[in-house]
Amino acid sequence: MTQLDALKSFTTVVADTGDFKQLDAFKPQDATTNPSLILKAVQKAEYAPLLKDTVAQFRGRALDEIVDRLLVRFGCEILSIIPGRVSTEVDARLSFDTEATVARGERLIELYQAQGISPERVLIKVASTWEGIQAAQALERKGIHTNLTLLFSFCQAVACGQAKVQLISPFVGRIYDWYKKSAGAGWVEAENAGANDPGVKSVTQIYNYYKKFGIATEVMGASFRNVGQITALAGCDLLTISPELLAELAASNAPLQQALSAEAAQALPLEPVRYDEGGFRLALNNDAMATEKLAEGIRAFCVDAVKLEQLLLAA
Repeated sequence: MTQLDALKSFTTVVADTGDFKQLDAFKPQDATTNPSLILKAVQKAEYAPLLKDTVAQFRGRALDEIVDRLLVRFGCEILSIIPGRVSTEVDARLSFDTEATVARGERLIELYQAQGISPERVLIKVASTWEGIQAAQALERKGIHTNLTLLFSFCQAVACGQAKVQLISPFVGRIYDWYKKSAGAGWVEAENAGANDPGVKSVTQIYNYYKKFGIATEVMGASFRNVGQITALAGCDLLTISPELLAELAASNAPLQQALSAEAAQALPLEPVRYDEGGFRLALNNDAMATEKLAEGIRAFCVDAVKLEQLLLAA
């Protein structure tokens, strides 16, 4: 049995890609996309016709609508291959605008429905800002399920649980990156690997808290830098993994043990936590890593959203 097969026995495996032609090889349940992944995909020769066709079909419409139609086009292609759900991201430039995020999420679902896709098969991806979490709560109340991304801290996870969002995507690799850079020459890789990896510890804390207190929100570890981070989270509800790391897992027959379990979490001596807006903002502000990585992530997605628009204008 490969490590990928073993992992699938503990965890729902999700492909982290906009390159839907790679999906068949790994048979993931779900798939996630983001502006950076779609931008990367549309610059490949095999996807150029898809971009040109979308632009030709909707030329003259507002640019933001054409972008959403392209995202939905990719999502539909992905859903024709996988049995589960696809995550499609709201424009990161709306990360601090609750009402605009809700409106964009509703439009994405309407576009999917026009293609015959059930809302149950789509997760609207939103940045885990306070405004994003409130937008996700509003969308969930309308029956539109959400995936809260750019999540780096425990306070973000708690607020998402309070909002009853469908799923969160804590970013393992980017947390690891921050601590490694911060430690500089003092970083010892062996001491910060596996269960001791700072990103793995963050997801483990969130998973255990959710399971201890019966929070239904799904935990999906994301943004992995190496296979060790993935195997250390075997048992997490879902893990979204790049095609490169999926290939590594598929090529390995090394034994894999379950690392996280709901039963073990329920036995932990944890206390419940609750955040209002002021408490959330203070807790996030007091976490330098989460503050920096959230801001950096939003900026990067904004840059790629603009690049994607430029490609559409040039098509």
